[in-house]
Amino acid sequence: MAAEWSVLLLTCQPGGCVSAFQQELEARRLRGGLGPRPPPLLLAVEDPWARLGSGGATLNALLVAAEHLSARAGCTVVSSDVLREARILILHMGRDFSFDDCGRAFTCLPVEEPGAPAEAVVCNLDSLLATMTHRLCVGSPPGVWICSTDMLLTVPSAPGIDWDGFQGVRVIAVPGSQAYARNHGVYLADEQGLVRNIIYKGTEAQIQQCAGPDGTVPLVCGVVFFSSDAAEQLLATHVIPPLDACTYMGLDSGAPPIQLSLFFDIVLCMAGGMTEEEFVKGGGDTSVRSARSVLWTALRAFPLSMACIPGASYDYMTTSASDHIRSLTLLPGSASHLHFCKTAHSHVDQPCLLEDGSSVTNCLLEGAVRLAAGSVMQHCHLQGPLEIGPGCLLSGLSASSSPALQGCPLRDVVLQGHHIRLRDLSCRVFTLTGRLDDWQRPAEEATYLNMPWAEFFHRTGVREGDLWDAEMPRSSRCLLNARLFPVLHACEALGLEDVLWLLAPVAVAGEWLARWRAAWRMSWEELLPCLDKAAELGARRALFFLQGQRKVRRVLLGRQDCSLLPLARSAVHEGYHEAVLSTLDEASFYFLVASTAGDAGIAARALACIAEVLGCMARGEGGLRSGPAANREWALAFGRLESGDVAGGVRELAAERQKWMSRPALLVRAARHYEGAEQILVRQAVMSSCQFVTVAQAELPPLGCWVQVACPARLDLSGGWSDTPPITYEHGGAVVDVAVLVDGCRPIGARVRRIGEPELRLVSLGGMPQGEAAVELVCRELEHLRDYCQPHAPGALLKAAFICTQVVQFPSQKPLQAQLMESFGGGFEVHTWSKLPHGSGLGTSSILAGAVMASLYRAAGKAASTESLIHAVLHLEQRLTTGSGRGEQPIRRVGGLAVAEDPHPCRRWLAGPGRGARARHQNREVEGSAAAQGGGGEDPGAQWFYPDPQRSLAAGVHGQDAPGPQPAPGCGEELVRQAALRRAKCRCAGNLPLIGKCLDRYWQQKKCMAPGCEPLAVGRMMDALRPYVHGQCLAGAGGGGFLYVLTKAPRQKEALHQILAKTQGLGNFSIHSIEVDTGGFSVEVVGCDPKDGSHPREDVAV
Repeated sequence: MAAEWSVLLLTCQPGGCVSAFQQELEARRLRGGLGPRPPPLLLAVEDPWARLGSGGATLNALLVAAEHLSARAGCTVVSSDVLREARILILHMGRDFSFDDCGRAFTCLPVEEPGAPAEAVVCNLDSLLATMTHRLCVGSPPGVWICSTDMLLTVPSAPGIDWDGFQGVRVIAVPGSQAYARNHGVYLADEQGLVRNIIYKGTEAQIQQCAGPDGTVPLVCGVVFFSSDAAEQLLATHVIPPLDACTYMGLDSGAPPIQLSLFFDIVLCMAGGMTEEEFVKGGGDTSVRSARSVLWTALRAFPLSMACIPGASYDYMTTSASDHIRSLTLLPGSASHLHFCKTAHSHVDQPCLLEDGSSVTNCLLEGAVRLAAGSVMQHCHLQGPLEIGPGCLLSGLSASSSPALQGCPLRDVVLQGHHIRLRDLSCRVFTLTGRLDDWQRPAEEATYLNMPWAEFFHRTGVREGDLWDAEMPRSSRCLLNARLFPVLHACEALGLEDVLWLLAPVAVAGEWLARWRAAWRMSWEELLPCLDKAAELGARRALFFLQGQRKVRRVLLGRQDCSLLPLARSAVHEGYHEAVLSTLDEASFYFLVASTAGDAGIAARALACIAEVLGCMARGEGGLRSGPAANREWALAFGRLESGDVAGGVRELAAERQKWMSRPALLVRAARHYEGAEQILVRQAVMSSCQFVTVAQAELPPLGCWVQVACPARLDLSGGWSDTPPITYEHGGAVVDVAVLVDGCRPIGARVRRIGEPELRLVSLGGMPQGEAAVELVCRELEHLRDYCQPHAPGALLKAAFICTQVVQFPSQKPLQAQLMESFGGGFEVHTWSKLPHGSGLGTSSILAGAVMASLYRAAGKAASTESLIHAVLHLEQRLTTGSGRGEQPIRRVGGLAVAEDPHPCRRWLAGPGRGARARHQNREVEGSAAAQGGGGEDPGAQWFYPDPQRSLAAGVHGQDAPGPQPAPGCGEELVRQAALRRAKCRCAGNLPLIGKCLDRYWQQKKCMAPGCEPLAVGRMMDALRPYVHGQCLAGAGGGGFLYVLTKAPRQKEALHQILAKTQGLGNFSIHSIEVDTGGFSVEVVGCDPKDGSHPREDVAV
C-alpha cells in the first residue's frame, strides 16, 4: 500500500539549477522510483528569494501546486477548491551542503535496491520519498505533507498513526535523547498529544519538561501535515501583505523580500501554549511581526497535534565531516527500509583492499586502491596504486587526479572536486579541508587540515593576507571565507596537486607556494553560488553508466547470476543505451576471441541482453516482443552464427541493428531477431548434450514386432521454467513433478516396428492406440526429412527422432532406402497418440518425444540408459527448435513424485535415476478441470523464439519493459529455491493442506513470471472452487493449460461439475479425474504378423 500523490514539488534555491532538478524528478518517474502510480504533476520550484526560509518556500510551493491543479481543473484563476481532495507532497532542499554540491537531498547513500525496476544510485531524496510514500503517509486524509530533506529519517513499516477524526495540523516527531536535543528542536505536548510549544536549543530544564516516561524527548524532524482545510487557509494568505512577498507573484509584483520559518513562524502559531502577543512579538523585524499576525488570524483555530513514532530515528546532516562520514559508514537502524553496503553501484578491481567500515558509492576503482575503515569515497574514478587512510571523504575525483594522489598520504581529510561556472566559463575546482575543521568558527580558535591556523601558516608559508582582506575583522575570519582554493592560473592548467601541496612538509611546500599565490583563488563561500549543479549531476550520471558498463562485462564474462534489465532500463531512460549496446557487442566479441574454449554461451546471453535493451528503447510501443525472426536482412548474420562463426555473426548483427533503430516497430522487430540469434547459440550449446548419450547394442526385435511405450502425463508442482535451457545454465534448476493417470489411463504413447519396405511410415493416431490415423506420412527419400526442424511441419517430431537416434544419417550422400536396407533390412513404422489436447500443460510434447525415442531405440536394436534418454530428448527438442524443459523427463521413467534438479549452473543436466519419491495416498482422488477459455496455451518456444519469462531469465534479467505487471526480480531464483523446499515437503505427502499451499504459492510465482497468464474465466473458476480445494494451479510452465486442483474430499468430480455449471462466464469446460502413477512408463515388445498393418495383439506381449 502506498500514498498516491496528486502533486509532488521539490523546492530549491534560486540560481539556475531548477531545470536540472526537474530533470531528476522526471528521471525518477521514468525509472519507476515514484511508485506504480507516479504523481500527475512533478514540479521543481525555485524560491523567489535567496533567503526565503522554509515557511516562505512552503507558501510559494503551495501556490504553485494550487495554480497547476486549478489549470488542470479548467479554472481561470487560482481556486482553493482544488485542494479539497488533493494529496500534495512538498520537499524542501534547504541550504547548501558542504559535502555535496547538489545539496543534502541529492547526497548519495551506500545503498543498492535489487528489487528496483531500474538501477540508479540512491539519494537521500529517494529514501525520504520511499519513507513518505510507503510508510509515513499511508492512510492519511487528503492534504499537504511538507518534508525537509536535510536529515536522514528512518520510520518503521507500520508507524501506527491514528487518522480517525483528524482535523487541523499534525507534526511528526521521533524519540531522541535529551543530550541530542540540546542542539535541536523538541515539541512540548500534553497527554492528548496536542502541541503546547516548540523549543529550539532549550535549557536542560526546558528539555526535561518535554521528556516522556522513558526519558526520551520528541524531536522536531522536519515533517508536518496540513489538512485540506488548514492548507486552504494557509493558501489564502498568499495575497495578504507582507506574506505575498513569499511567492513568485509577490516577486513579480515588486514586493520586498521576507524570510519565514515553517515551524517557528507558521506551525508555532497553532501551539496551545502560545498567546497572540507572545507569538507576534517573537518575530524579528516589523514585516515578520506583521506576517505572524496574519498567520495567527488565519491558522490559530486549527488544533496542532503531534505523532511521535516509536522506533523511528532522525539524524540531521550537519556541517561536521565526522558526522557525515559516520552516517555513511554505519548501518541504519533496524526500522530502516535501506540496507547499507560497503560497495554500492561501483566497479572495484580489487574489492579485498576495501576494509570493513569503509564505503564506496558510484565509483570506478581500477588497480590497487586501498581504502581504510572509516573512509568514504563517492563519485570517483581513480586508478591505483593508491592508499587512502582512515577518516577521509573523497568525492568528485576523475582518473586524471590519480597521479597526484599516488604516494600522497591522506588521513582525516575531505577532498572534493567541483564543477563551477563563471558566467560562460566552466571549470573544475578542488577543495581540501580537514575532518575536524569547523567552517564558521573564528580562525583564532579554529583549525585547518586538523591543525591550528598558526601551525598551518608556519608549515606552508601561507600568510593571513593571502586568505583574507586586511579590512576584514579578525573575529570574522574563518575557513568559510578563506581564499584557499585555486580556480584559474594565467599560465598553467590547475589540478588536484594545487591543493594537495597544502598537506606537504615545509621543504616541499615552498616549491608550490609561488604557483598557489599566482593563481586566482576563491573561498568556499564565494564558490557556493558558482557551483554548477547540472554539470555535477551529469558527471555523476556519466560515471554511473561507465561503471555500469564494467558491470555488464563483469556479469557476462564472470557468468554471474545477476539481473541486467534494471541497468538497461536506466540506460534507455537516461540516454546511455548506445554505450550499453556497444559494451554488450564488445563483451560477446571479446570473449569469443580471447577464450580458447570459444564458449558461445556468453555471447548468447549478451545477445539476449541486447534484445532487452532494444525492447526497452521501444518504451512499450511497436507491438509484441514475441514474433517471427526470419527477415532476409538478418540472414547473413544468422548464417554466420549457424556455421559456427560467432564472432562474425555478432559483427553482422551489430551492423544490421543500426538500420532498425529509428522507430518503436523496428526496434521490436530487431529485438525479435536478436532473440532469434541468441536462440541459435543456445541451441548449439544445448545440442552438446548429445555427448552424454551412450547407446549400447541390444537384440534386434523380429521384423513386424511392435515396441510400444505408454507414458503418464505429468503435473508440475514447482520450479517451472527453471528446467529450461538456457535458464538452467545460468541459474541452476529444480522441478518437482508428479506422474499422473488421466481418467484412469496413461494418455501418451508411441510404438515402432520394423517393416520389410525401405521406407518410414509415420502415423499420428487419435486419442488412443486403437484410434483412426489422423496424419499419415511415408518418407522414401532424405529430402522428405528436410523439414524435421520446423515444429509445425507434418511429422516433424518423428523425423527428428530418426535423425537424433542416428537410425537415419542426415544429411548424407547415401540415399534413405540404402541406409535402411543396409542397417536394418527394411524400414520402420511409427505410431503416436495422445488423449491430451495441444497446450494442455501436462508435458505432452516432451513426454511424447521421450516415448518415440525410447521405442525407436529398442526397435532399432539399441539400449539407452535413463540419463542418456534424458539427454537424447533434450538434443532432439533443440534439433526440433522447440527448446522445451527437462523437468517432465524423469517422470517418463521413474513415475510417482520426481525431482529433477541442477543445483549449479553448468553444462550438464545432473538429474539421474533414483531421485523419485513415491507419494503417499496414491489412491486419493485429485480433480483437474480445463476451461476452453483457459486451456489453449502454446507449447513454450514452439512457434516463437522466446516466451517472456524464458527470454527474461536467459538475458540475465527478470521481466520486460512493457506496461502492466512485471515479473519480480529474483523470481527465477525463487522458483529454484521454492522447488527445493517443496521437494522436502512433498516427501511428507500425507499433509495435503501443506501441498495445497505449495500449489497456490506456485501459481503466484507463475503469474509473476508470466504476467497476464490468468484469463478472466480461469480466475472465476478458481474463485468458485477455492472453498472446496486445498490448492490449485494451472498446469504448464507458462501458466496455460489444464487447471488442476487438490480437493478437500475424495471423488468430487460431479460436485465440482455442479459448482462450475452454476458459475457465470466460463463457457465450455470438462473435468477429468487424475491419480498418481507410481510405475512410470511401460515398454512392451508385442508380436504381430510382419505383413499385418493392424494394431498389435495385447495378449502376446513378450
